[in-house]
Amino acid sequence: MLRFYRKKMDGTQRLAAFKSREDHRKQMELEEARKAGLAPAEVDEDGKEINPHIPQYMSYAPWYLKANQRSLKHQRKWKSDPNYTKSWYDRGAKTFQADKYRNGASVGRSRIPQSCAWRGLEKKGARWTNMHIAPDEKIESFELDYDGKRDRWNGFDAATYAHIIERYEARDEARRKYLKEQQIKKLEEKNNKQNGEGEISEDDDDDDALKVDEAKVDESKQMDFARVEKRVRTTGGGSTGTVRHGDNKYRVSGQALEFKQLNIHAWEALEKGQDIHMQAAPSQAELLYKNFKVIKEKLKSQMKDAIMKKYGNAATEELLPNELLLGQSENKVEYDRAGRVVRGMETSLPKSKYEEDVYINNHTSVWGSWWKDHQWGYKCCKQTIRNSYCTGVARVKAAVAAADLMNANIARKVASEEKPAPTEEKRVATWGTDIPDDLEDERKTEEKDERKRKYNVKWDDKVTPEEREAYRMKKIHHDDPMKDFLH
Repeated sequence: MLRFYRKKMDGTQRLAAFKSREDHRKQMELEEARKAGLAPAEVDEDGKEINPHIPQYMSYAPWYLKANQRSLKHQRKWKSDPNYTKSWYDRGAKTFQADKYRNGASVGRSRIPQSCAWRGLEKKGARWTNMHIAPDEKIESFELDYDGKRDRWNGFDAATYAHIIERYEARDEARRKYLKEQQIKKLEEKNNKQNGEGEISEDDDDDDALKVDEAKVDESKQMDFARVEKRVRTTGGGSTGTVRHGDNKYRVSGQALEFKQLNIHAWEALEKGQDIHMQAAPSQAELLYKNFKVIKEKLKSQMKDAIMKKYGNAATEELLPNELLLGQSENKVEYDRAGRVVRGMETSLPKSKYEEDVYINNHTSVWGSWWKDHQWGYKCCKQTIRNSYCTGVARVKAAVAAADLMNANIARKVASEEKPAPTEEKRVATWGTDIPDDLEDERKTEEKDERKRKYNVKWDDKVTPEEREAYRMKKIHHDDPMKDFLH
């Protein structure tokens, strides 16, 4: 079996299939060098490089193709014809023009009988007269592939189709011209009837078929040169200076306005997350809009009733009943000569959210009802301590007596003291301060730390020039190299 297989293989395949160990080693080294980029890649029959990383079962062609070297040609569609799907019948092409009748040609027009549409239509054709001999048509026979048979644009010629467009445009232009002439003729007949030459009949309603509005035709224009454009529904020609507003006045009234409001409601509802669309579900959109209007009117009426119930209606014509206007009550009210209320009908003061008239610790007044010397207190006992127990009038009398006694003692002390001897200003030392020591002590006593200031002590926070100067002198300058010697 192996001997038979060797006979089938040619010399190249036998060398490729059976290699010595040394040749196989060199082949493997060459492939590794090609993969590493150290050696140039292998080239196929067409001169294209083969990727060295492609496995052999893909690069080697099958045995029945009888390929002598590695290639990727068998992986491609190398038998395909580039014109296989682009060829088409040459319509109208002529090949040969005969001068006389030929045997086997068509009897009527001297064509091939199978493709001639004129055979049997003439009693005496070209067979007997040798006249009107048609040229031979070009007959092509080719096979199309799957895509060529189903290509709907195969054989399309844009230059040929341009003639078709020109023909249709000429037809439309002739049609527009004819319709314009008919419209002008119709308007002239109507104008003549309105001028007294004839009465207007019911047949004049045929103007609706011409799509022309009577209101848009100016009767003062000369009908011999008036131009009526059917598509834009306007007239051209002579102008009288009048301005026509067209159909704009109808777009903001009637059902047109309702339809516009319906579209606006659908857009706003869709933006707010409502599943509504005017074109997709018009019935649903219209129903939701009706429900929206009903709910809106209901809420508006409820709000109006609530406001009228709370504030009343000054525009109503209903009069109050006499029982309320002339009613009597037992409340006694006194007025002065100016009409002001002197007694009675006292207005009630508004109450706060805090508890009122709450008396604690036997007090008869609330905290904060008395103020003296920058302190709050109770008016009943004139105490400034909030949690103190009320002692009544006795505490007030004791406080007044204590204050009188203290004032008498102060006055007696001032009267008994002798006038102090005038103090001699101490001599200022050479390197001392300019301020005497007693004045300095008094100033330091007055200038205490603000954190130790009492709650009710009067305090003047204005900065004097002397204080600013003292601050400047005592301020530590961090950048000064002599800062350690300032104090």
